[in-house]
Amino acid sequence: MKKKLLGRNIPLLAIIAFFMMAGCGYKPSSHYIKNVFDDTVYVDVIVSRAEPENAAYVKDALHHMIIARFGGKVVPKAQAESVITASYDGTTFTPIGYDSNGYIVRYDANVRVKFAMKTTKGGFQRSISARVQENISASSTLSSSLRIEAIRVGMAKALDQFLAYAALQGALKEKDETK
Repeated sequence: MKKKLLGRNIPLLAIIAFFMMAGCGYKPSSHYIKNVFDDTVYVDVIVSRAEPENAAYVKDALHHMIIARFGGKVVPKAQAESVITASYDGTTFTPIGYDSNGYIVRYDANVRVKFAMKTTKGGFQRSISARVQENISASSTLSSSLRIEAIRVGMAKALDQFLAYAALQGALKEKDETK
């Protein structure tokens, strides 16, 4: 039988985990990002000639990250206190699996994205590589769409890595300020 807390069934383990996280000083990454980003952000995505269809995807993903992950506002460049510039730096595909006839059936995609951030609090640049391993089929039409999907998955991973790097920069900044 579970104990009732505030009229709800809450497992004891969840309560213990909550107090442990609160007691050890855990803060979400959005707390640390506030030390690096200002509240208003402009996103500039440099369109690649090799993969122009991915520019809109990167811009939308960055907008979503700014709004959902740390509660910032995406604004026009003239009103922005922070500017994030992202540019697709290419993808290399390396075959890693072959079928019995020697055809490629699995490959490794290494997606490179460059980020630059300028704010009133400073800024930084970071080049990020993200790896994705995907299967490939015999159909060239399907292979082309799988290629684009692999690039998008790699870009999503690169965006997450950028967010983690920004949170790290914010944590280091907070640590320096408390000394």
